[in-house]
Amino acid sequence: MTGKNKCDNLAKVIDMEKIGRQVFLYDFYGELLTEHQKRVYEDVVLNDMSLSEIAEELGISRQGVHDLVKRCDKILAGYEEKLHLVERFWKTKEDVSKIRDLSLHYNKDCIAQTMEEINQISGRILEEL
Repeated sequence: MTGKNKCDNLAKVIDMEKIGRQVFLYDFYGELLTEHQKRVYEDVVLNDMSLSEIAEELGISRQGVHDLVKRCDKILAGYEEKLHLVERFWKTKEDVSKIRDLSLHYNKDCIAQTMEEINQISGRILEEL
């Protein structure tokens, strides 16, 4: 694999992470956007439409669509900075996964220790909710 291919692949991974973050932020906070913002943001992020396609459909400039998407990104990120709902979701999901792993792979000789770990993790989840 050449250096250019590695860079291209890395760029694709970074783009996928960005899109994943945008989707989660939209899932949690999208209803707080205006109808117009939601429509454009959904078309770009969820429907994978190009800026040009959306601009033509709405009768606005490509730059206008780009600016609106950037503004929505900033708004959604601002909600997350204040509310931390996505962060809490991922932490809770991670804790539940740990509980599941403990319950599936416990050692019969260490049941008390396993139950204590499950109790601690579940207690932490309940405190955070």
